[in-house]
Amino acid sequence: MVHPDFASSSMSISRRRFLKSAAAISMGFQGMACARARSAPVDIGAGRYGPLVDDPNGIIALPRGFSYRLISRAGERMTDGFLVPTRHDGMATFPGPNGTTLLVRNHEMTLDAPASDGPFGADLELLPRLDRELLYDAGRAGVPALGGTTTLQYDTRSQTLVSHHLSLTGTLVNCAGGPTPWGSWISCEETVERPGAQFGRDHGYNFEVPARVGGGVVRAEPLIEMGRFVHEAIAVHPESGVVYQTEDLSDGLLYRFVPNVPGRLREGGRLQALAVRDSPSADLRNFGERTITPGRTLVVDWIDLDDPESPDDDLRYRGFEAGAARFARGEGIFYGERDGRGEVYVACTNGGPARKGQIWRYRPSPAEGTASERATPASLELFVEPNDGAIVENADNLTVSPWGDLFVCEDGTDDDRVLLVTPQGAIQPFALNQNGSGEFAGACFSPDGSTFFVNMQSDAWTVAITGPWERGR
Repeated sequence: MVHPDFASSSMSISRRRFLKSAAAISMGFQGMACARARSAPVDIGAGRYGPLVDDPNGIIALPRGFSYRLISRAGERMTDGFLVPTRHDGMATFPGPNGTTLLVRNHEMTLDAPASDGPFGADLELLPRLDRELLYDAGRAGVPALGGTTTLQYDTRSQTLVSHHLSLTGTLVNCAGGPTPWGSWISCEETVERPGAQFGRDHGYNFEVPARVGGGVVRAEPLIEMGRFVHEAIAVHPESGVVYQTEDLSDGLLYRFVPNVPGRLREGGRLQALAVRDSPSADLRNFGERTITPGRTLVVDWIDLDDPESPDDDLRYRGFEAGAARFARGEGIFYGERDGRGEVYVACTNGGPARKGQIWRYRPSPAEGTASERATPASLELFVEPNDGAIVENADNLTVSPWGDLFVCEDGTDDDRVLLVTPQGAIQPFALNQNGSGEFAGACFSPDGSTFFVNMQSDAWTVAITGPWERGR
């Protein structure tokens, strides 16, 4: 079902682009299959769900049998009286009361965002409704930082929004983040803004937001020992409580936070960076030429980092000099399990010779985060690097479906899609933004597996997609 406010449109998928993409995807997968030394490439045909079908309303093209519903958009009045902010980005789902689903959603409000884009109205007329002690940064001139999160309660049985409210505010550039096994969302600031004429506090931190219906806005407390840098997203290893973190810079690192007490991030811990054993300061970006081939397994060690607050924003430089590996814009990261084994997938948005993106697969050590892990180390594999924008155009947010497929959001120049990547590495289009050139973001599945949620960032819409998922299982 399409939101009734959308009028019909004659916009259609370019036949030339579709044919080009289909051919490139087929050839690209054959190349990846050969790189993994398989005996023969897998024939993916039209993919698990079939080819994309034009949307008569010109919003989202999906495979036949699938439909979408717009459930939230910027400017709507929420249950608590505040307004839905713009710039929907990272998001995750959690089990809610009475079989409902909770979504915690980031709003990537930039430094120059107008007040009209935030939750308090164009003239900040709703700001007095908020206890200002809950703001992380109230600003220098009475205008607070406008980034943060909102929490939605959704009923997948009736496909209706039950409630939504503001849950974190006073932060900046809340790009992505990730869910924790203990029922919270870690919201990440993708900026290292210092105090100045506009803002009064350091930025570049993670913030924890409980996934709950009641309770309103959480007091914003930075998780300082997790590091101050250009954060993008996190994923948690459930057995150890270790938190993996990406850095959205072309010379960034892949970080790990080992908490003193698993599940209690505010009680501190150790910040570390990934290094390739016997290859100090490895450059994994594959810029210029491919030095790391798909399917190659690298043995991993982790390096301790001092001074995680990093007032000079030099964590990545100090880490690289100490032997940590360099990545090309680490963005989406997600922990999933297949055949009883945990895996962490990491999207590097402009990795590869063509700078079209990579997806890495990290397999944790059986002794992850302990002194014994060196004897049974973790491994890292370049899972996907097609070097063709028709196959993957700058992978960004990603998630693992309940049945083991990756769903990957593109952040390219136009015609952004959600791609499905099978466990074997086959890449298939699942959704196409026909409404403009804005990226998809915040991909996640409901706990019952019935509904796929995703944001359309430029439009500031959240949509719920349903259909014959059983065809993919």
